[in-house]
Formats: sequence, structure tokens, C-alpha cells
Amino acid sequence: METVKFQITGLSILGASVTVSDIATDTLGLTLMTKILVINTSQNTETSKSRALVNHYISALREKGVDFEIKTRDVGVTPPPHLDGPTIGAFFTMPADRSDEQKGLIALSDELVAELRDADMILIGSAMQNFGITSGLKAWFDHVARVGETFRYTENGPEGLLGGRKVVVLAASGGDYTQGAAAALNHQTPHLKTLFGFLGIDDVETVVAPGTAVNDDGVEAAKTQIDDIAATAASGDTKAA
Repeated sequence: METVKFQITGLSILGASVTVSDIATDTLGLTLMTKILVINTSQNTETSKSRALVNHYISALREKGVDFEIKTRDVGVTPPPHLDGPTIGAFFTMPADRSDEQKGLIALSDELVAELRDADMILIGSAMQNFGITSGLKAWFDHVARVGETFRYTENGPEGLLGGRKVVVLAASGGDYTQGAAAALNHQTPHLKTLFGFLGIDDVETVVAPGTAVNDDGVEAAKTQIDDIAATAASGDTKAA
């Protein structure tokens, strides 16, 4: 787990000296001292396009002068284990009745849930694999989507318990699945929106870099989109999202 803090106490916008507290940051869904949970999913640590987009996004926020704290969870390099019977059994055992062994089995899950609850914003660098999310990211969801913790069942159906947070998905794919017949093969960003929606988070923004196996046009376009978002927020025009 990596924690990084950035803070800028003042800057000048259009010739006027202001403090960070004067700047509205609704465009990115950020407030002062925003806690950002960064989740990297690619197993490729050297040339990953999704990781590059995450780094670019963080750099854009730094240049914008936002006061924020980052926690990083790398499920590409260190994926959570896939769930087994004893772990699921521990999930559905009342906390007061769990054995020490069961508490140990769900210790990582408890940690992941705590990180998610503590975050104001979740920033995901999502690599597409076999038309969907990576197995490490799927395992992460299996550990954080827990009844009684992040959602509950009601008479009207499931209810997510993590509302009020923002998710930004920076998605990269080798092929272009953004248009035409190939769009039906995109099970990456729709799946993420469904999963977060189930947890009560409906504010999900996506920036997509398609066709990375062909050229870097999609990546450069995604970076431009990220820069535009940051520039709009820095101008103070929070309605231009």
C-alpha cells in the first residue's frame, strides 16, 4: 500500500492570487483533502497504457493545485486471492460468532472494504482482458461486495451502502470496442458501472483509450480529455463538466 500526499497552498488564476480553498472542484468530484483510492489492474508494470493514464490523471490534479491524499492498491501485481468456501462461510457468519480462523480468512477483505469506505474518489486504471476486467480486479470486487458491509438486502431489493463517492475509470483496450459491431464485445466499462452501482455509487466517469495494440492515438486522446477536465476545473467553471 502506497500513500502519497500533495498540497499546494496558493496559485494564480487569470492574474488573481487565490488559495486552494477558493477553487471549486466539482468537475472532478473533488473537495479539499480529497482521499483518492487508486486501483491499478494491469499485470504489465512497464508499458501498461492504463497505468500511464492513471499517472497522467494524478499529474493533472497536481498541476491543478488540488489538495489530496492517495492510497494505491495494485491488484495487477498483487491480486487478492479468489474466494473459497471457508472465506465465503466467514463472510456469512455473524461477526460476534466468527472464530479466530475465520477472522484471519477475511482480514484482507476487511482491509479492502475499509480502504473503499475511507475514499472520497476511486480512480481505476482498468486494462481490458478477454473483453472484460482483469481477474485481479474481479477478485477485488468479490472481496469488497459484501452483504451487511457495502450493500444490504431490503424488501425492495439490494441497496448499496457506498453512495456519495465518485469513481473515475481510465480504461485501455488493445482493440477498439467503442463503436460499431465491436461495441457489443465491451464487457469492461459496463461491468464496472454495474458493480459500482450495486454498491450505491452511481457517479462513474469513464475515459477510454481504445486500439492501443494498433497505435497510441487512443491514449493521446484520453490524455487530452484528462487535461481538458483538469483545465476546466482550474478555470473555476464547475458547470462545464
